[in-house]
Parts: sequence; C-alpha cells; structure tokens
Amino acid sequence: MATYTYPTFPYRPPADLLEAAARRRPLVVIGAGPVGLAAAIDARLHGLDVLLFDEEDSVSFGSRAVCYAKRALEILDRLGVGDVVCDKGVSWNIGRTFLREEEVYRFNLVPDAGHKRPGMINLQQYHLEEALVKRATELGADLRWKYKVVNVQPLGQGGNSGARLTVETPDGTFDIEADWLIVADGARSNVRRQLGLDIEGHVFRDRFLIADVIMKADYPAERWFWFDPPFHPNQSVLLHKQSDNVWRIDFQLGWDADPEEEKKPENIIPRVKAMLGDDREFELEWASIYTFQCRRMKNFRHGRLLFVGDAAHQVSPFGARGANSGFQDTDDLMWKLALVMKQQAPEALLDSYDADRTYAADENIRNSTRSTDFITPKSKVSRTFRNATLQLARQHPFARRLVNSGRLSVPSFLVHSALNTPDTDAFEGNMVPGAPMDDAPVRREGQDAWLLDQLGNRFVLMVFADRAESLDPALLALSEALAQEPVPVQTLLVTAHAGSVPPGLRVVHDRDGLVAQRCDARPGTAYLVRPDQHVAARWRDPRAQAVRDALARATGQASAARLQAA
Repeated sequence: MATYTYPTFPYRPPADLLEAAARRRPLVVIGAGPVGLAAAIDARLHGLDVLLFDEEDSVSFGSRAVCYAKRALEILDRLGVGDVVCDKGVSWNIGRTFLREEEVYRFNLVPDAGHKRPGMINLQQYHLEEALVKRATELGADLRWKYKVVNVQPLGQGGNSGARLTVETPDGTFDIEADWLIVADGARSNVRRQLGLDIEGHVFRDRFLIADVIMKADYPAERWFWFDPPFHPNQSVLLHKQSDNVWRIDFQLGWDADPEEEKKPENIIPRVKAMLGDDREFELEWASIYTFQCRRMKNFRHGRLLFVGDAAHQVSPFGARGANSGFQDTDDLMWKLALVMKQQAPEALLDSYDADRTYAADENIRNSTRSTDFITPKSKVSRTFRNATLQLARQHPFARRLVNSGRLSVPSFLVHSALNTPDTDAFEGNMVPGAPMDDAPVRREGQDAWLLDQLGNRFVLMVFADRAESLDPALLALSEALAQEPVPVQTLLVTAHAGSVPPGLRVVHDRDGLVAQRCDARPGTAYLVRPDQHVAARWRDPRAQAVRDALARATGQASAARLQAA
C-alpha cells in the first residue's frame, strides 16, 4: 500500500538577513502550520511583504487536523487553495452515533441548496500544508526553513514598537526585528511560554489514541462514533475516512493508560483488528497519544505581537474546531493588519481582532467542553445522564437532539463586534451585521459563478436591483465615489433579471434568487461586506453618508475620531 512521501523544503542561508545591527522587517510570522501559512498567504494577497520562520523543513508528520468545515473551505477559496483541498479531500455530510452496535442518532451536514462547498472535507494536515506552502511560494512569501526562533523580546511598552527575535539556523544565530509579529507556533507555543503570557482553562484527565491505517474498505465516507462498542468496551471510538485510503481511528484509553506502551504497534494492531472484525489487510501509517484541553490566552493582542490559532487557544478535537477556528483568526486579523500597516486605519482597529476572536474562542471552548463532558463524563451524575440519553435516543427523537458526540464547528457570528453598524431598518433572516455572508449561485458575464468568489480581500457594497439598467442614478454615483475613498469600496450589483451591464460596474445575476432570499433583499437594498466576507452593515435605502459612516466604523476610524475629540 502506498504511503505519503514527505517533501523537504530548501534551506537558505541567512546571509541576506545578517547585518551588524539587527535588520528590521515589516511583518514576521513564526510557524509554518496551516494557520501561519494562511497568515502569510493573506499578507501577500493584501500586498504586504512577509517573512516566515519555521524550525523544520517539511510538513507536519501524521494526519493531525483532518476535518475542514464549510466556512474554512470558503476561507481557503479566498486564499486560492480551496479547489486543491476539495479535489484531494473526502467530502462527507453524514454522521452516525452508535451505542454498542445500535445506531441511536445521525446528522446530515448538507447545507441548504446553492452552496459551493460541502459541509465538511477530510484531508490529512500534511496534504493541506503542502498546498499552502506552494501557494505562499507562488505569491512571493519569504519562507525560511530550519530557522528556529529561540528568543522574542517585545520592543517598547507592551510590545507597541514590535519585537526583536533571536533566530538559530544551521549557519549560526542572528537577531532580527519586526514591526509586527504574528505568533502561530502551536499549542506548545515557545513564544507564549517564554513571555510568561497567561493561558487559562481546563485540561481533561483522559487520553486518546489516534491510529491512521491504510486499508481498502467499502465503508461509506461518513463519521462513525461508538459509545461502549463491544470491540472496545466502556470507552468510545471514532472513525473517519481520509484521502488515499487512509482511515483515522480514535480510541479512548482513559487517564491511567501508559502513553508509551499504548502507541507501540504491537498494542495498536490488535485494537484495530478487533474493531474491523475480519482479516482484511491494513497498514499502520501513524499513531499518537493525546490529551485535550479547553484553554485560551486572556488576550490575543500584546502590542504588535498578535497570537493566532493553537498558540492563542486550544479546544478538544471533538467538533473539529482547532484548525477551523485558526483559519477564522487569520481571516479576521489580516485585512485589519493590512489597513493598519498601510496607514489606512488606526492601530486601535486591531483591538477588534482581540475582542472578536476571544469572543469566538469562548464560544468554541463552551461547545467543545460540552461535547467532551458528554463523551468523557467525570462524575456519576454526568455519566448517568449520558447513559440515559443514549438509551432513550434509541426510540425517542427528543433524546437524539441531546446526544453530543462532538457538535461540529460552525462559524462565529460576530454580532457584538464594535465594527458593526446596528440595523436601522427591519430585516429577516441570518445575514445580520457580524454574520459571515452566505454563498449562493450567480451568473457573471454569462458564466455560472458563486457569490463568495465575488467578495473578499476588499470592502464591497452589494446593491440589489431588478435590472442593471434600472439602478438608481444616485447609487451609481455613490459607487463611483466609494471607489475613490481612502479605503476603496467596490460596488457589486446583484440583479434579479439578466440584462445589459453599465460600463465600469461589476454585476452578477442572482440566478436562482437565493442571494436576495438569504439577504431578505428587495430592489434598493444594500449590504456593506468586509474583506473577510462578514456583514458590516445593511440598509433598505442606503444614503451616501450612512455608508461612509459604516465604513469609518468598520475600519476603526469612527472610534479613533471619538477618542481624538474626547
């Protein structure tokens, strides 16, 4: 059976970074995991020079993060790697939960009709990282392999002048300074630990074994979760299909299990054979023992040091919230950082990164903790409730809704963000200020397309009209003026009917009417959408000043002006 061949990325000597005095770079990223690479790619898409350090020279070993939810896939589309991930990965929508051998609950992740991406894709982390490295290299990110950051010293009060880094390489050690530093060095973050920054929460007293096995099996591409299966009594087991005939199996072991003994092949293989229940051939590709925790830093921003992904927050693996929330971190951060670095927004805009993503982390931790408490109850009362729920779920629909074998990752609706403009008009539906915009099929220039592919990396005013030629001249004038703002806004006209397109105007036809339906839109309705595809504001009848005020609020200019006036 074929196994993955790990690539080796070229090491480059640091001659260009060596000077008598430490060189200074505008933006440095530490860590070439999925989240650090996403930050580097996004930086390049915004026209920023970026230097990334990683102490290894290959992708992560083993499957690690494997489940990527629809919102993460949409972010990867914006970064330019969505097609690669979806073409290589295994799409699935059905999850089944068993008590012993009897199914007690199932869910279906299929979203409403008219979305480009499926509910979930399974793909080994090494495949994803390889695609991200290729994309970052194509865009001109400066990736340095075998560069280990051994010391970080914040500059200025609280790091408000950047940071000085000491870096070890095969050719020696040197210092370099960064105007801005993104810390993406994972759950065991050396930078966070070295700076003595707090991380609070709960570490769960349980252990799980991950076993990746290569086998040809006719099991469907579904998520299967067992409570108390006969092949692994009194514990839980999770099964996932990945690409290349690799199957991910998670065995609950209990806190008293010896990690070194449990990950030996002679102890893993009998467990897998007992689970499969037949004599089929399989090959053990990778194994790991893990414990899990639900914790986060108190603050993700420390001056010009910005923490993302597992370096900032950790959750249990139940629900696939780790990498998915990390991608949402960079999705929120990078457009704000780009505006600040280009002096188009005040540095205070980055406080909204801290506020919004700590809010999202708390939401993820809360949901992950609930899943973990259900799967691994730590009290007699919790276990009694869990077992009664599973027994009742066999016959009673109400109990099935209480079964929690890992409620899956969903995007955060940043409804409390200071960047939102509150509604002044009545709307129905989910596309409230702070929500990630829903996708929908459209037609552009006579070709089928998707709405979200028309958004992202810039502010967009999405205006609805019956036909392009019926657009209010005042809105046309507004679109021309917004394109000349210090933070330019591109207008996207969404029409109910196909027709002629006015020169210089970006137009899509709402092919199935789903864009208007999901936005509760009628002719004249407008939505201001942020570069990360979240709704900033919406109106039934937009006025130029209202749109400019919303733009000022969404870029931190309004709060800065209030502070200056005060």
